Amino acid sequence: MNNPQAIDVLIIGAGPSGSALAIDLVRRGLDVRIVDRSPHAFDGSRAKGIQPRSLEVLEDLGALDDVLAGGDIYPKLGLHAGPLSVPWKMFPHKEATPDVPYPNTWLIPQFRTDRALHARLGELGHEVEFGKELTELTQDDDTVLAKVVGANGAEEIVARYAVGADGGSSAVRKQLDIGFVGTTDESDRVLIVDASVSGLARNRWHIWPGLGGKLIAACPLPDSDMFQWMIRLTPEEKPPQEIGAIIDRIHSHTRNRHIQLHEIHWTSVFRPNIRLAEHYGRGRVFLVGDAAHVHTPAGAQGLNTGMQDGYNLGWKLGQALAGADPTLLATYEAERQPIAAGVLGLSTEKWGGIAKLDPSSMKRGKDEQQLSLTYYGGPLAPADGDGGDTGTLRVGDRAPDARLLGADGAETRLFNLFQGPHFTAVAYGPGAARDLELLDWPTTGAQLKRLTIGPAAGDGRAFSDSENTLRSAYGLTGDTLLLVRPDGYLGHVATRDFLTTTQAAVRTMTPQTKSRTMSQPGHTHPGPGAAE
Repeated sequence: MNNPQAIDVLIIGAGPSGSALAIDLVRRGLDVRIVDRSPHAFDGSRAKGIQPRSLEVLEDLGALDDVLAGGDIYPKLGLHAGPLSVPWKMFPHKEATPDVPYPNTWLIPQFRTDRALHARLGELGHEVEFGKELTELTQDDDTVLAKVVGANGAEEIVARYAVGADGGSSAVRKQLDIGFVGTTDESDRVLIVDASVSGLARNRWHIWPGLGGKLIAACPLPDSDMFQWMIRLTPEEKPPQEIGAIIDRIHSHTRNRHIQLHEIHWTSVFRPNIRLAEHYGRGRVFLVGDAAHVHTPAGAQGLNTGMQDGYNLGWKLGQALAGADPTLLATYEAERQPIAAGVLGLSTEKWGGIAKLDPSSMKRGKDEQQLSLTYYGGPLAPADGDGGDTGTLRVGDRAPDARLLGADGAETRLFNLFQGPHFTAVAYGPGAARDLELLDWPTTGAQLKRLTIGPAAGDGRAFSDSENTLRSAYGLTGDTLLLVRPDGYLGHVATRDFLTTTQAAVRTMTPQTKSRTMSQPGHTHPGPGAAE
């Protein structure tokens, strides 16, 4: 099956998880195709909350501006009890800080998130191939063969790796015969409706609770006349389909006949699946997003966890294709599966609390924001390894943002310097800076950007931490050498033996042998970005 026309990676599914992964791979100079069985991009609001950590990911991928333009901060809840409406703040509004530039969950319908990612992919010269459905998937030691069917008939695609991002009913997961462990409560159904609405204030996310878990909610979708309605159905209730029947259902529960629906844009019946894939891949095929885990909608976790699956997998695929030890790819499941398991527990608890009308279930805090997720204790950040810690951070933690001054006196954000497909090494103090200059980095795969924090050295790489934002966020008390992975997590922290311990960490994440020659004309590795 050694086909000279093999591409690097085939992605099946063009939702947020697959699209984010595609962007990351394309910017690494890889040969990528992304196919989706749907005839066009998704039209519904479904997953509508983007968490602070995901906003940081979107910034790095170059899609944040469109996402911010298409959304807004969440309004207060309006809890209706008879004629009264009680305001309730679900999300505490926070001001941006140097270490957390996007502290608030962002309200944006999923169709706009999808289109922002597709637009960014288009800027990079790639398009989603809609209307192509996977029918068969096989693999050998070197490649994956996917058979897809579209309007122009059947096609075989050969790739070095493939990724299933094709949702909870994933055809890829089924082809791999990977178990999807958990439950689906067929009696607990929610009708979701995107509709143009009048007679309802748009400054509230309205909730009309009822006994026995009965619930209707209406969330205003930004920059539109639409609300996303969530109507919890009784066990034997047939979901209303026509607009008149939906209006009657809303009126009978809310007792508010001023509410009028004028046009239905999208509907779906949701059942709270709570499932986790037994494995995140097999051989040369991997799963991301809903193909690997499905959640209740409570807490706005599913889409965010899925995008960050792709963000974790992308740089590892790039490194493997450039010649890194394939065991690096095994760290994808080891790092991401525990995260999904924790998120499943969080969203399930919130969903159960909503059914019991528990006010605390409607509160959202740092657990949902995904800023404190860590890979500490995993294979790339072992608790007993050489990677140390600082006053506030351990290896495997998210690398915070900071405000720095360049040698020319211009202010920049640390995240601006992280942006791109490279690793970043940050040397704080003269001792760490000297050893950073000696750090050996492979010529293949993701490259290294070297940053020195200290007195201006006149070489354009030195920055000063004049406001101590980096020192504070990173808990630095002396010379420290930090290695930041391409996905923005700390790959190593050295407060002593800078060169020896950092070089050992580098070997676990980079190619140590010559990369395989790519067969595509003009296609070379390591891709964009040179060592600095």
